[in-house]
Amino acid sequence: MEYRPLEAYGVVGNLETCALVGPEGSVDWLCLPRLASPSVFARLLDLDEGGWFDVRPVEDFEATHDYLRDSAVLRTTFRTAEGKATLTDAMPLSGVEYDDTVPERALLRRVSCREGEITLSVGFHPRLDYGRAATRITDDDEGYVVEDAEGRPARLRLTTDADLSVDGGDATGTVTLSRGDSLWFVLSDDASRSPSPTVCERTLARTVTSWREWLDRSATLDNEPYREMLARSALTIRLLTNRETGAIAAAPTTSLPEDVGGVRNWDYRFHWLRDSSIVARALARLGYTDEAYANVRWWLSHLRDNGPAEEGMLFRPLYDLQEIDGTVEVELNHLAGYRDSDPVRIGNAARDQHQHDIYGELLLTVAELVRRGVALTPEDWVSIERVVDHVCEVWDEPDFGIWEVRSAAEHFVNSKVMCWAALDRGIDLAHHMGIEPPERWKRTREEIHETVLEEGYNEETGAFVRSFEANRALDAACLRIPQVGFLPADDERVQGTIDAVLDRLVVDDGLVQRYEGPDGLPGEDHAFILCTFWLVDALALAGREGAAHRTLRAIIDRASSLGLFAEEIDPMTGQHRGNYPLAFAHAGLINSVLRLWSVDDGVDAEADVLGREIPRVE
Repeated sequence: MEYRPLEAYGVVGNLETCALVGPEGSVDWLCLPRLASPSVFARLLDLDEGGWFDVRPVEDFEATHDYLRDSAVLRTTFRTAEGKATLTDAMPLSGVEYDDTVPERALLRRVSCREGEITLSVGFHPRLDYGRAATRITDDDEGYVVEDAEGRPARLRLTTDADLSVDGGDATGTVTLSRGDSLWFVLSDDASRSPSPTVCERTLARTVTSWREWLDRSATLDNEPYREMLARSALTIRLLTNRETGAIAAAPTTSLPEDVGGVRNWDYRFHWLRDSSIVARALARLGYTDEAYANVRWWLSHLRDNGPAEEGMLFRPLYDLQEIDGTVEVELNHLAGYRDSDPVRIGNAARDQHQHDIYGELLLTVAELVRRGVALTPEDWVSIERVVDHVCEVWDEPDFGIWEVRSAAEHFVNSKVMCWAALDRGIDLAHHMGIEPPERWKRTREEIHETVLEEGYNEETGAFVRSFEANRALDAACLRIPQVGFLPADDERVQGTIDAVLDRLVVDDGLVQRYEGPDGLPGEDHAFILCTFWLVDALALAGREGAAHRTLRAIIDRASSLGLFAEEIDPMTGQHRGNYPLAFAHAGLINSVLRLWSVDDGVDAEADVLGREIPRVE
C-alpha cells in the first residue's frame, strides 16, 4: 500500500463529522463523534499505525468512483474479470428523522454485486485516539464491538452479516456475492442500535433525498455551464457545517501537508472566524441565507455570552465546538505523516494570534445578509457595535494576518483594508438600523484609508504590498481591495496590483501563490487555490472579462475527478496539497462563478461590491 493522491479521495458526512474514502474503497480518515474528535481511522497520516476500513475485490480489479447525483453519497464501482460491484458510502444526516434503530452517528457501507460473481476482502482495522490507544475488537450476536485494550468501551460497533475473523484490533474476512446480492456494514458510536438491511436501504434513500432537497432550495444552481461544480461546492460546504450550531469548519482533516516531506502541516478541523465568514457569504449568494446567518449568529452570540477572548483580542481566530477545547497545538510524534510529512499536529497555535482582518470578514458577511433581507436583532447590533469599537482600538497595531505567519507580526495591508471594511460596513449597518454612527467610526475609517494609501502602496512597484515593513513584497490578498470597495476596480493602483500579481505571483496557467517574503517556516508554499479565484474576481471587476473566464476555466479543470479542491496545487505535478477538501476554496469557486455571471449579465461592477446597497430599516 502506498499513499494515494489527496485528490483521489471522496468525502461523506453527517453535518457533525466526515469520512474520507479512497479511490479503491478504503475509509482512511474518520473522527467520531465530531470533526475535531480523535480519529478512528487515520491511514491518511500513517499507512501502518493509522487504521482503515476497506472493502475491495480479491482479484485484480479496476475502480472508479462518483457521487450519486446532487448528493454527498459516494459510489465506488469495482470491475473484475468475473463481475462488477458497487460500494456505496453514506452517513445519515443529523437532524433528519430516521427509523429508531438507526444510530445517531453512523457510517453506512453497502456493497452490491451488479454483474456476474465477485469475491471481496473486508479489512476492519480501527485504531482509536489517533492510534495512541491499543484497540481491541470482540464479536457478539449483533456484530463487532470496538474498545481499547484496557477494557474501556469506545461505544463503537460494526454491524454486518459478514463473518469476520477477529485478531486483537483487526477483523478480516472474505465474502462472495452473486448478481443481485447486497451486504451492509454499519459502523456507529452507539452499540445499542443495529439497523436491519431493510432499514439501511430506507435510510440510504432518505439520506439521498435529504441532500437533494437541500440543494433544490437554491435557484441559482440552475445556471449553466458550471452548475455541477457549484452544486458540488455547495454540498461540500454543507458537509463542513455543524447542524446544531451553524458553525462551519475550515476542512475535515489535519496535517495534510502544504509541502510534502516538510513541516507545513496544520489542523483545520476548527471554526475560523475568517474562513467561516467568507464561506457564509458564498452560501448567502446561493440563497442559503438561513445557513449563513446561523454561522454569523454563532459569532455574535459567542461574544455576547462570553465576552472578549482576552485583553486586546475580541475573538480568537478559531474555536473548537467540543466541550473540551482541542485547539491547543500538540504534535503526534508516533504518526509518520502523509508521505512522511511530519510533525502531525492536532490543535492549532494560530488560536493565540492577533488577526485583525477577521473583524472585517465578519461584518462583510453581516452586511451581505442584511442586503439579502436578513433582519438583525437588537442583540446582534450590540455585538456588532463591540466589534467596530474594538477595530478602532487595534487597527494600527501589527498582527499575524490572513496567512497566520509564524514569523513576527507585521502591519499587513490586507489586515488594514479589512479593518477599514469593518468600519465602513459598521457605519452602513448603523444607518440601516436607524442609528447615527459615532464620529469616531467615521474618523477612524478615513484614517485607515489614508494610512493604507500612504504606507501600503509602493509607487515604484505600482502595486499594493504585503505590509508596511515588507513594502516591496506582494500579497495576493490585496487583489480583494476592489471587492470590498476600498478603491474602485478601475483605479490605476488596483490595475497595477493586478498586473504585479500576474507578473510575480502567477506560476502556471493562472495559479496564484499567496505572498512573497518570509513566514517563519522552512519549505515551499505552493499555489493557493482561493488566491486564483481572487484573481478571477479582480480581473472581472477590472473589466478584463476574457482573462477572468480563461483563468476560471483553468482552475476548475484542476479540480479532482469528484469536483473537490484542497488548499493548494503543486504546479509542477498538478497534485493537490494541504487539507482536503477546503471550504475556503469552494467558497472561492462559488463567488467567482456568480461574479462572472453578474458581469456577463451587465451588472455594474460597483454594484457587485460585497455587502453594499444595504437597505434602511423602515
